[in-house]
Amino acid sequence: MDLSAPAVAEVERSEAAEVIEKKAQILADYIRKSKHFIAFTGAGVSTSAGIPDFRGTEGQWTLRAQGRQRSAKDKTVSTLQAVPTQTHMALVELQNRGILKYLVSQNCDGLHRRSGILPDKISELHGNSNRESCRSCGKEYIRDFRAAVPPDQTSLVGHRTGRKCAICNGVLLDSIINFGEDLPIVALQRAFEEGQKADLCLVLGSSLTVTPANEVPEVAVTGKRRGEGKVKGKLGKARGRLAICNLQSTELDGIADRAVRVRAKTDDFMVKVMENLGIDIPEFILRRKMVVEMKRGESRQELKILGVDIDGTPASFLQSVRLEGSRRVLRTEPFVITFRGEMEKAELKLELEFMGHYGEPNLILDVAGDFARDESGQRVYLLEYNPRIGEWNVECKSGLVIGNGRVERREGPEVIVIEDDSVIEL
Repeated sequence: MDLSAPAVAEVERSEAAEVIEKKAQILADYIRKSKHFIAFTGAGVSTSAGIPDFRGTEGQWTLRAQGRQRSAKDKTVSTLQAVPTQTHMALVELQNRGILKYLVSQNCDGLHRRSGILPDKISELHGNSNRESCRSCGKEYIRDFRAAVPPDQTSLVGHRTGRKCAICNGVLLDSIINFGEDLPIVALQRAFEEGQKADLCLVLGSSLTVTPANEVPEVAVTGKRRGEGKVKGKLGKARGRLAICNLQSTELDGIADRAVRVRAKTDDFMVKVMENLGIDIPEFILRRKMVVEMKRGESRQELKILGVDIDGTPASFLQSVRLEGSRRVLRTEPFVITFRGEMEKAELKLELEFMGHYGEPNLILDVAGDFARDESGQRVYLLEYNPRIGEWNVECKSGLVIGNGRVERREGPEVIVIEDDSVIEL
């Protein structure tokens, strides 16, 4: 990875609105005709969310090259609090409709996964600041906090996050690719495979200067990686089309289809593209998946609560769990509540506390109606939070709609916090 930029950044230039509209029409037509459409994203897709890019006029590396600090008026947002942009959500909708076949990203801010891009539909070539994995067994974990080791500490601890694998107790490593490190083999190989299949590749918000990531869009045009032999035909006409939307020039402008080489902000362009496709861009909804497992014995009953990603990967998004009516709070995963004797249905109300990056309030979840009196088993709950209106919606995977979860903000009695034990016995 190249972590540098010139002291004088290239001027960012946006084309006239009518030019952007015309090119959006052309790209929409290309997308309709495409049989294998992929996208490639860089930092420019997240700037409107408040996350600075790298080589722009106020980019992180540009400022470093100039020896100056970011201006106080140029506000930035934590990647954990950033709301996915219209570009992010447009890509999600295209994926959900089966139009976008695959996404390759250089971004490690986690917004693509958070917005709804499926884990098997993306190669995060430079990692994800919210993802870590076990060095021994390879088990992955998604965190609603920054899992990445700060760059200034990697020389001391490497990529070790300090946490252990729940499966094998192995060391967990963050997934961030630092300067001089190789890109993840599996993700890179999949990216090139998708690039070779593509008849249309759309680059959004990238200057395409970082190798070998920038070879993926090139492969979509040539069908081959660099050094794999002579390519038949002229670059740009060999097999696939390359569309690029970026405010600055890119390393691959020479092989891009000129009709869809766009100088514009990615949101402005994608809004027009989606309009021409006749597809609405969905609103961002924070989606969480939670498993509640009930185990019943003759004298002992156990309730376990854990978060998971859409593919079952463990996901840490709960800060605490409390059984309503109890003063005890669980703050250690997995959250386990153990009962002795019969458990009344009225007792099965859980107060869930989230990380709160989007201001999400606690949620009271009544799980009593989802388990028969003597039943053991699992229930999966889909928790959806709309940051714009501040409301939760909860649905049980079995199809039982619980409706809007009862949300309460309350002081309540003094709470006893159990920091070192994840089991409550009642």
